[in-house]
Amino acid sequence: MEVMTDDARPTTASASAAPGPALSSVKRLPGLTRAAMWWTAFVIAVLTTGAVIMLWWPATAGLTGADLVKARLDALKIGLSIGVGSGGVVALYLAWRRQHSTEADLDNRERALAQQYEVLAHQQDVAATTHAYQERVADDARADAVERRINELYLKAVEQLGSDKAPVRLGGLYALERLAQNNETLRQTIVNVFCAYLRMPYDLPDEQDREEGAGADQHELYRERAQEREVRLTAQRLLNDHLRPDLKTAYWGECDLDLTGSHLIDFTLTKSRVGTGLFGRATFTGAAWFGGATFTGNVMFSAAAFTGSAAFIKATFARPAWFSEATFADDATFSGATFTGAAMFYGAAFSGNAKFYEAAFSNLAVFTETAFAATAGFEGAAFTGEATFNGATFTGAARFEGAAFSDDATFNRAAFTSEARFDEVTFRNGASFEEAMLRNEHFRPPAAVSIREQEPGLT
Repeated sequence: MEVMTDDARPTTASASAAPGPALSSVKRLPGLTRAAMWWTAFVIAVLTTGAVIMLWWPATAGLTGADLVKARLDALKIGLSIGVGSGGVVALYLAWRRQHSTEADLDNRERALAQQYEVLAHQQDVAATTHAYQERVADDARADAVERRINELYLKAVEQLGSDKAPVRLGGLYALERLAQNNETLRQTIVNVFCAYLRMPYDLPDEQDREEGAGADQHELYRERAQEREVRLTAQRLLNDHLRPDLKTAYWGECDLDLTGSHLIDFTLTKSRVGTGLFGRATFTGAAWFGGATFTGNVMFSAAAFTGSAAFIKATFARPAWFSEATFADDATFSGATFTGAAMFYGAAFSGNAKFYEAAFSNLAVFTETAFAATAGFEGAAFTGEATFNGATFTGAARFEGAAFSDDATFNRAAFTSEARFDEVTFRNGASFEEAMLRNEHFRPPAAVSIREQEPGLT
């Protein structure tokens, strides 16, 4: 007998130890011996003879003639009847014994078969339990082997990212991509690795380093930086490709991005769906495209630097979005964007046109101390929550035609250097323009439901 103490292992016992009924519950009668049979025949013969003798002489005493003959015949018949009756009784007894033995044999046979069936069933149960245990052990072994293989591939790919050869680093990126595609639980981890790689310090190649007058070291430095740029562009592209729900099977889910302080080149995250997005102090060289992107978590672009155009057309920010002290060197387009959480543009600087056409601000919108060097377009924008432009500077045109402010709107100390258009603007809860200046003059439009109705053509 083999008994395993581990709960996950089966308990195995021999078939003979399996519980079952007794072999028989019907006792067989003792067998008739030859002597017993002869003694029975002898007893019957003695009884028959005795009966005949008793009826032959004593019962016929005093009879003569026909009566004597008749009486003796009757005595003979009675004696023979006693013998035949005794034999019948014996025959009935033998028949009963035979029937009893037959029933006992059948009962024993049925019980033996039942016991054999139970033993077989017990053996099958033991075999099934053992097989299931062996399968679990095999599955665990396979899972362990797969996990070890995945870990080996992951470590190998990460090691490749640390290579000094760009092709090897590219191979590491694609190896990690394959791992994430085939293993859902690794996707956020591998996205984190991509982000960590992009957060590494990087300088763009200097065109002067490849001019004819440059030395060999400068040529080599240019080549290395140019190759590293391709590696980084690949990492950026992989992120965008796998964060887009419209790409179906390639979509990795709402992964979080931490690109704080990173140097991003022609960064694209269009039509993507991201959880938390951290881009604080990041530098965006070239254009940055976030059109149609959805951020379901908090978004941080504080102190980020956009050296080229920034496009957030129809982007959705489900939680607070921070653009405080961000700098936009070229046009920044937020047309049709939806800010469900707070929109924080405190101290941001827009050197190019700032386009917020038909943007929807459902929560607090803060443009305090924001600098608009070119046109600031808020035509048709909807401010459901409180909106503050206190201390904002509008060097270019400030266009708020058709905008709607459902809550408090404050433009205190705002400076309008060029034109300020508030045609058909709706202030449902009033507006404050304390110490606001328009071309070095006090700008005091009334806080009314519609400014244009009371002061048409206000510029």
